[in-house]
Amino acid sequence: MRLSVQYVAMTKDECNTADGRFPTASQETSMKNLFLQITGFFLLCFLHSSCTVSLPKEVVSLEPMDKCPEWTLAQLEKNAPLFNLNTDTFTLQCALALLRNSKRVPIHHTSLGSHICFLLADRTNTDQIRRERFASEGVYWAEIALTGEGKEDGDVYYYLAVNLGISVKEHMALALKNLDRLVSSLEIAIELSPDVNYGGPFRVLGMLYLKAPPWPRGIGDGDRALELLHKAVQRHPEHPKNQIFYAQALWEVEGEDKKKEIQNYLEEGLKLMNQEHWKSAKERWIDDLNYVAKEADILLP
Repeated sequence: MRLSVQYVAMTKDECNTADGRFPTASQETSMKNLFLQITGFFLLCFLHSSCTVSLPKEVVSLEPMDKCPEWTLAQLEKNAPLFNLNTDTFTLQCALALLRNSKRVPIHHTSLGSHICFLLADRTNTDQIRRERFASEGVYWAEIALTGEGKEDGDVYYYLAVNLGISVKEHMALALKNLDRLVSSLEIAIELSPDVNYGGPFRVLGMLYLKAPPWPRGIGDGDRALELLHKAVQRHPEHPKNQIFYAQALWEVEGEDKKKEIQNYLEEGLKLMNQEHWKSAKERWIDDLNYVAKEADILLP
């Protein structure tokens, strides 16, 4: 199984063009400046050396599949629209095993494989290697889909982007290398499937613009982030993270002037997370809500 993105493997000699860019132990530099130094180091390695990169070729070993439902591919395709964050892990693994062991058929040219891998990666928080391998496989299935009819399906571009994001998140050099692909995939998803995963393309691209460094160091754009995240919460106010992320953007871009509005969005996000449909994800999402509340000095009920 060959994937298009790869991990960084480099020696000191390969990266000698960045010598001296790191601050010494005696320098009194802020964490922000240190981050920019490191970013420059990795960027120079990519531009001026023979650094090679690769995602792990290994896939996650699944649980024994002898108790899986005896699905055909047609039955799997019928059940696929029902898969969501509340689908149990064993069922998702059974579906993934069936896809792995089947010859290429039209179902492989849909978003199904990348969607399943995203659901598995998203709930795998305690094992980073396993999480990245699920996401890397999700990139693989999306790329397979794009060789066929999937190139007209915005869901494929969305799940390509979110799986790619998980794969590179902890690897700064890879994140830089794949930034354009992340943005372009999400832009296509907005055009073709704006409502996939409750406005996911708006939500993910909005947060990318919010958290990235601003020009000229990066693509960060607070106004663009606000626009996208506002669209997400307008189109799908029922998703807790749309509420939370828009509140975060309001705080980081507008500040104290929007504090009351920010509190309202956070309270709505908390209320939604306590609903039955979202309870399985509350533990993963509550930290995002608490972070914004703490930064804005807001006391939630």
